[in-house]
Amino acid sequence: MLGRKRKRKRTIEMTKLSSLVADNLEIVGDVLFSAGLRVDGRIQGNVINQDGERSLLVLSEKGSINGRVRAYDAVINGVITGDLEVEHFLELQSNARISGNIVYRQLQMECGAVVDGKLEKLGDEVPAANVIELASPAAAAGGR
Repeated sequence: MLGRKRKRKRTIEMTKLSSLVADNLEIVGDVLFSAGLRVDGRIQGNVINQDGERSLLVLSEKGSINGRVRAYDAVINGVITGDLEVEHFLELQSNARISGNIVYRQLQMECGAVVDGKLEKLGDEVPAANVIELASPAAAAGGR
């Protein structure tokens, strides 16, 4: 039992795409989504998943986003001009073109994908808000 590490899921968790921005559509303004969103068209604005939702963003090779993007899982094969933050699993396919910084936890990048920006891996650390500091035993005993 010692030395065993708990395996994390290394795949996309959401598989259902409930919304579509078709290739004949251009949206000017921010998009707030939950569940799954497929983008074949163009979005001029931020694309943000709702807080606490396990969302999936799929950007096809025909699609483009000019703005900040945040999702739980993402499969990118189109163009993003702006920063990209993916909380769980990011797949950059061969036609992906990202001009901006990327923050990710797990990354799969195919040959041909291009990133013009900084890659930053999220750690598995516990957020500071969830950390409780305990007094040392000596301090609890009155300094003895």
